Amino acid sequence: MAEITKDMTIGEILRTNPDAAPVLMNAGMPCLGCPSAQGESLEEAAMVHGLDIDELMTEIAKLK
Repeated sequence: MAEITKDMTIGEILRTNPDAAPVLMNAGMPCLGCPSAQGESLEEAAMVHGLDIDELMTEIAKLK
């Protein structure tokens, strides 16, 4: 499986590992299919939603 990075868009992350969807939704990103999910990085989305990117990356890393 390809590595997921905070520079990837949510769309790229979901194409890389669809199992990331529940992690993102539980973190407070319910709109995984919105246009922003295709254009902004995970780090940008975390900032918009007031999430700690490092904590989010830790949770995503557990999917491996």
